[in-house]
Amino acid sequence: MGEQALALARKGAALLQERGFAQGRLEAELLLAAVLGVGRLQLYIEFDRPVGDAELERFRAFVRRRLRHEPVQYIVGEAAFRQLRLRVDRRVLIPRPETEVLVGEVLRWAAARSGPLRALDLGTGSGAIALSLLAEGGFARVVATDVSAEALAVAAANAAATGLAERVELRQGELWEAVGDRDRFDVVVSNPPYVALTEAAALPPDVRDWEPGSALFGGDDGLAVIRAIVGGAAARLVPGGLLALEIGETQSSAVRALIEAEGGAWGAARVIRDLAARDRVVLVEAAAE
Repeated sequence: MGEQALALARKGAALLQERGFAQGRLEAELLLAAVLGVGRLQLYIEFDRPVGDAELERFRAFVRRRLRHEPVQYIVGEAAFRQLRLRVDRRVLIPRPETEVLVGEVLRWAAARSGPLRALDLGTGSGAIALSLLAEGGFARVVATDVSAEALAVAAANAAATGLAERVELRQGELWEAVGDRDRFDVVVSNPPYVALTEAAALPPDVRDWEPGSALFGGDDGLAVIRAIVGGAAARLVPGGLLALEIGETQSSAVRALIEAEGGAWGAARVIRDLAARDRVVLVEAAAE
């Protein structure tokens, strides 16, 4: 008889914790659950389930990958985001709870509007934002762009898996390059690269060494992509339309200044904090006609 599931998970957890992984228990359980094709809770319900030799070797391989700081989501090939489970790998950024806050704010704004809405998701990556807006909100269609063809392939797979492919239009291009001059949207939303290059060395190795730099770094000050979005968004929004941006926790004043520098193009910006009470989302409406 092979090792029992829960005992094996605990061995993996102990090894990860010894090597400095603070969430070693959770991560070992998630890795073993993925190997066995069950939910994490099932490990406790079927604590004495025997683990076969092939499963044991796969679990050991997963733990070795985690010891090299590969993110758990890349190892198991998926990530949870709001109501969705999305495929992820090194081609895309791992969707995070902070971005769930961004989506929640857009959905709250949209709920007060009537009629089918159209959104533009700049830098869609895995498609997390675009697909969540379609799955949860009053959005008839979302155009989702990315400079990376590889990222768009992941987004396309997620759109197909969630049954939303017919309502999302994927376009390749750098920011406004993928958007026609006559395109107008009710919402422009983005989780842009906003980490300053000078902060790269301070990032955890799980992020710095594994996630795509093009989705992380926004130039020397972290604001290069945000500047371009703010500078072009008003022309792509209907009057009173919403610009919603995820930002770094120290960037709210700088982003407000970028918006104010556009003169009468925008109303007053609002800053929303994330679950850790850090500035995380900027919302601003385009000026009405």
